[in-house]
Amino acid sequence: MAPPNHYCFFSTIFLFLFLLSFSPTSAILPKVNVRLPVTPSKLVKRVCKGDTIDRNFCLQVLTTPEAVAVKDPTKLGTLIMQLGAANGKATLDAYNEMIKKPGSPQTLKALNSCVEAYKYAIQSFKMVSTELVDDPMTANYDVSILAPEITNCEKALTDAKVEAPRLYDGNRFIKYYIAMGSRITSILEDQSNQNNY
Repeated sequence: MAPPNHYCFFSTIFLFLFLLSFSPTSAILPKVNVRLPVTPSKLVKRVCKGDTIDRNFCLQVLTTPEAVAVKDPTKLGTLIMQLGAANGKATLDAYNEMIKKPGSPQTLKALNSCVEAYKYAIQSFKMVSTELVDDPMTANYDVSILAPEITNCEKALTDAKVEAPRLYDGNRFIKYYIAMGSRITSILEDQSNQNNY
């Protein structure tokens, strides 16, 4: 029979080897949302410099490696439209969740009007992406007319005294994307006009 110290030693080694045999052979690192410092491209700076643009939001959204690598305004416009549509979809989902909760008829009417505005905005962002190459003037118009739709949504929420900060934030963010979309389509329109002369 082995002395007690040897028994503890061998038990520890066995336990260590047993646990080691179940560990993965390669480490799986959790996804961490760490933003590495990325310098915005000249194109991104030009888009974010617009008068109606929230510069901080614009730079935050467009200083991802994917956006900074884009040198073509059409591709950056497509990216902005995709981001706008994704933001619109997330906000639309929040509106649809809010509709499921009990509320006054006025609240329900306001929420439904916002749902329609967001469906229209998502569809328009997707449509504008296809118009960027062939008709930047129409793309500019189509993205610019979204702002009044969202303003009407906000007014309906305010009139109905709806208290939902997430919805108001969604409205603010989609307006930022609309402004960025208007700016990039203006850049494309100017570029198209210069090419025609």
